[in-house]
Amino acid sequence: MRNNFLFSLNAIAGAVAHPSFPVHKRQSDVNAFIETQTPIAKQGVLNNIGADGKLVEGAAAGIVVASPSKSDPDYFYTWTRDAGLTMEEVIEQFIGGDATLESTIQNYVDSQAKQQAVSNPSGSLSDGSGLAEPKFYVNISQFTDSWGRPQRDGPALRASALIAYGNSLISSDKQSVVKANIWPIVQNDLSYVGQYWNQTGFDLWEEVQGSSFFTVAVQHKALVEGDAFAKALGEECQACSVAPQILCHLQDFWNGSAVLSNLPTNGRSGLDTNSLLGSIHTFDPAAACDDTTFQPCSSRALSNHKLVVDSFRSVYGINNGRGAGKAAAVGRYAEDTYQGGNPWYLTTLVAAELLYDALYQWDKQGQVNVTETSLPFFKDLSSNVTTGSYAKSSSAYESLTSAVKTYADGFISVIQEYTPDGGALAEQYSRDQGTPVSASDLTWSYAAFLSAVGRRNGTVPASWGSSTANAVPSQCSGGTVSGSYTTPTVGSW
Repeated sequence: MRNNFLFSLNAIAGAVAHPSFPVHKRQSDVNAFIETQTPIAKQGVLNNIGADGKLVEGAAAGIVVASPSKSDPDYFYTWTRDAGLTMEEVIEQFIGGDATLESTIQNYVDSQAKQQAVSNPSGSLSDGSGLAEPKFYVNISQFTDSWGRPQRDGPALRASALIAYGNSLISSDKQSVVKANIWPIVQNDLSYVGQYWNQTGFDLWEEVQGSSFFTVAVQHKALVEGDAFAKALGEECQACSVAPQILCHLQDFWNGSAVLSNLPTNGRSGLDTNSLLGSIHTFDPAAACDDTTFQPCSSRALSNHKLVVDSFRSVYGINNGRGAGKAAAVGRYAEDTYQGGNPWYLTTLVAAELLYDALYQWDKQGQVNVTETSLPFFKDLSSNVTTGSYAKSSSAYESLTSAVKTYADGFISVIQEYTPDGGALAEQYSRDQGTPVSASDLTWSYAAFLSAVGRRNGTVPASWGSSTANAVPSQCSGGTVSGSYTTPTVGSW
């Protein structure tokens, strides 16, 4: 996740060795593993959130700590991106009925009101530039050492998480609380996206400076749902008017068969789980299989899924025997060397989650469409499949979706195989032995497990309105909207 040897556009960081831990390879089925691992993952997330998290003593209330690891590597910080993605899952579980999580969510909101006002090496709140600072100390003070900054995905992800919580409060007639406590933070983040979306920054792996598919995708989503959120509160989001232009730029990453996750590609193939993460975090359960927003069931997303997963089959020793159409260990990108260049728990889980998302969308739409673009993906699972539309009532639909479900479950089985006794999820597992390496108890790993399992169980987020925002303008522009920023205050709940 964190590479202190940051990539220039033409240089690659060296590998770092790290001790490993014993692994017990289970033979029990996926359902039993999920039942056992789910409470462990839930507690794993909560253990890393201040102020009461058992593993993060000293963290401020509501602050999401990346990992309790303080050396080799030191992840005892809060990253805006990781926190937003983690809280998105916590909020989803709250909306799903776990009322005990609300105080944690409210503490997070309060902590972000404070964090937005902290000036830092990326800038300050006065012009919004400080909102793209990637990480802070766990007491919400600025981190001043050299780092890959700015990172422009954080404001969008934080806005999306807070919008989800805000909408749940609006549905309970608590608009005044949302307007006082949540809207000022969200408004700053939306303003940031509208003003700075067309400037380069570092990608989510903090290595490549340029334009990142993941960043652009989540920025588009945030502005679309942000506009509706503003209207629900009787407010206006001027920044949200540039959403179509961001969508226009998103098309630049598609090369005809895969997503080139970073532009420029930095000398890599461009195949990167950056793109799979982009699809799952812009998944809209009400969307069609839309190529322009790279929905999980779209031909683009499925073709890209195949090529990204296939890129790891020959580079990891533990993938021996895991040929095309079989679930495999998945990393960030095949050329990775950080901490030895291993598969990650969260990236393997995202390979499963994208397929669970697609299964949900096909079920809702009542058909699977196989196109020339997606045909190679489907042929790996069913060699005699041809292009065409397969209705839910057909045996072909049943056969295809069953094969996709089995394939998706296979990635969970990979996680099961390389999860140690006790269920602790590190950042990575070694490419040749499958033993946990790098940071221990990675918050994002636990959140990714919960998210993938939720999708498998049919738990999905609310629609973010992609069906009304999937038309690509006939002519792209780099237009931006100058933002206005105000210091949020920590209100009462």
